[in-house]
Amino acid sequence: MMVSVPPRSGRSVVVTNAGAGLGRDIALGLAARKYMVFGTAMSAAEAREIKNASGGRVSLTACDLTETVAVEAWACGVSDALGHAGLDLLINNGGLLAQGPIELLELDDIRHEFEVNVFGTISVTNAFLPALRKSRGRIVQVSTWLASVPLPFGGASGASQAAIEVFSAVYRAELKPFGIEVLVAATGDMNGAATAAALTRKANAMTPQQRKLYGKSLDIVAKKMRGVQLNESSSSVAARIIELAERYPAPTRSAIG
Repeated sequence: MMVSVPPRSGRSVVVTNAGAGLGRDIALGLAARKYMVFGTAMSAAEAREIKNASGGRVSLTACDLTETVAVEAWACGVSDALGHAGLDLLINNGGLLAQGPIELLELDDIRHEFEVNVFGTISVTNAFLPALRKSRGRIVQVSTWLASVPLPFGGASGASQAAIEVFSAVYRAELKPFGIEVLVAATGDMNGAATAAALTRKANAMTPQQRKLYGKSLDIVAKKMRGVQLNESSSSVAARIIELAERYPAPTRSAIG
């Protein structure tokens, strides 16, 4: 896969899901620090927008992280562009959040969340390990508080985030002999209103019988989530993740917000 190459200067970084939201802020923040920034976007339009916004310093590729062949082709293109220098930093950012009672969630929706949040992350990490070994680089896994504080109606999301944190701990032990560090940055709820809206949509789609079982509890949680908002902006959280990524020595796990 052909990958456009940002101006060659400074260190290199790969950021997944960098076309919007927190990932976009991380990518732009690193570009401002003169990193060569590669990453993935959900669409070609996102990739073009951030390339323009960064003055060409961010090169994103529209890539489905659940497609192993596509991930490997993209990683090969980035690694070829980096050459013998290798990759300094990999930031695995975010994923899906499936909301609702576990009893009522479609198993395919739960599987898809694990495909994106867990197996997609593993696929990306493994694809870039040869390049990370060259530079004795660092991996930052962006997680959420749901991994350690499971909440009603957020079971699938919490379970997938907890799973990837366990994988991160094992990667840390296995990659230490190669000089590769693995850090976990656990963020707070970036947008309680969005979570509440997702829960409300789930409630509105319930049958009367399902509503009788879960409607009242779901409404209570949705109401509480509307008041939950991280006390920091997305750009501020991105700045703290970047600071963590560059900190030496760095903690193995840090709460952000």
